[in-house]
Amino acid sequence: MRPDVLPHALILELRRLQDQVQPLPFAKMRPVLEKEMSGSLTEIFSEFNETPLASASLAQVYSATLRESGAGVAVKVQKPDIRHNIEIDLNLAVWVAEKLQGRITALGGVDLVSIMQEARRGVLHELNFETEAHNQEYFNSLNPHPEQVFAPQVFTEYSTERVLVMERIIGTSVDKPALPEEQLHLLAGYGATSLMRQVLVDEFFHADPHAGNVMLTNDGRLCFLDWGLVGHLTKRLRYALADFWVAAVEQDADRIVKIAADLAPVDARPNLRQMEKEITLALREELNFSINHLELGRAMLKLLFIFSQHGIPLSRDYSLMAKAVLSIEEVGRSLDPKFDLRQQAKPVLRELFRERNNPRTLLRRSRELIRSTLSSLQDLPAELHRLIRRLEHDNLTIKLEHRGLEDHDIAMKIAANRITLGVVIGALIIGSSLIVTTGIQPHLFGYPALGIIG
Repeated sequence: MRPDVLPHALILELRRLQDQVQPLPFAKMRPVLEKEMSGSLTEIFSEFNETPLASASLAQVYSATLRESGAGVAVKVQKPDIRHNIEIDLNLAVWVAEKLQGRITALGGVDLVSIMQEARRGVLHELNFETEAHNQEYFNSLNPHPEQVFAPQVFTEYSTERVLVMERIIGTSVDKPALPEEQLHLLAGYGATSLMRQVLVDEFFHADPHAGNVMLTNDGRLCFLDWGLVGHLTKRLRYALADFWVAAVEQDADRIVKIAADLAPVDARPNLRQMEKEITLALREELNFSINHLELGRAMLKLLFIFSQHGIPLSRDYSLMAKAVLSIEEVGRSLDPKFDLRQQAKPVLRELFRERNNPRTLLRRSRELIRSTLSSLQDLPAELHRLIRRLEHDNLTIKLEHRGLEDHDIAMKIAANRITLGVVIGALIIGSSLIVTTGIQPHLFGYPALGIIG
């Protein structure tokens, strides 16, 4: 995903993990199935192919036929003991992050420990296939264009935390399309428009739509697979993201800095001028319209990195969003070399603009503002009365704290210690010299021993 950060050879190796993981023998997978299913495999399935259709790092997928309905299904089975192994790896990763935090200058603006802890929670969350099933059903319930894109139907009565039974999808990878150019152009638009709608309108999106998770079906639709990793955006974050998006396309670094500053924590003190320079450079590198170099997803990732370097850490879901946009751009270009994500985003941005600025929304915001203001005014007399009572009883404490003097305090303590040590050493030398002149016993090398030792 980040050729600007990782070497090309390593990226090629990592991409193999999308669909080229060595499968485990079915003999090792069967105990998981039999433990999770409510009955034996022969009672539930009339057919079950023990050769996996796909093998990934967490699970393997098999084709089968349900005995009751005769429906063809894909059965996703979690690998045995995978949770234990992953927890060990992730605990080690958090431990390494704790050791690196504060020791590497380049990571000065990054809370590495929090990032790893968040990644740990996200990965362990993916191990619950019931959550994945819920995500697929939720997307299908929101999806306005099932004739263009969809997620497989889930058979919840057979699905558990470690086994997911869903509709079997027949199709090909988006990497190997054999369709007319016009149809590929439409398909690329379907996938991009769907993701943009998920992010900007639905507040819920597939966070990992790489080529291994998007299938081109035989009936000319796109199917989004593997809903274990999803993102959620609040209304405020969605609106800010739309503003980021428009400002990035317009190369308006000043506007981006202002939006980021509004989202920054209260105690953040970013260098806005320096941040604007870095953002301008990032936009020129990734969104160079003169040579038709349009990498919107990578530009968003770079912006997030710049924000974090300046003390403005944004929501993890923003990072997931940028990753999702980068993935769908790659899928779009694999289908259509002339793919331009800006064109697919325009109708969704218009819909979001109407949502933000229609009279009903403005009226609701006005009511909320009036209600909040009235509530604050109602509490004000009681707060003032409480303050006056404390003044009457001499019970009001004002806490003053000097900031920025910590280094001076440390320097004064070090200086005082050194002066004290110097005085002690000087007194010891003078006292020992006086003892040497007395000639008292016992002697050491012909001189008073106490003086020599001193």
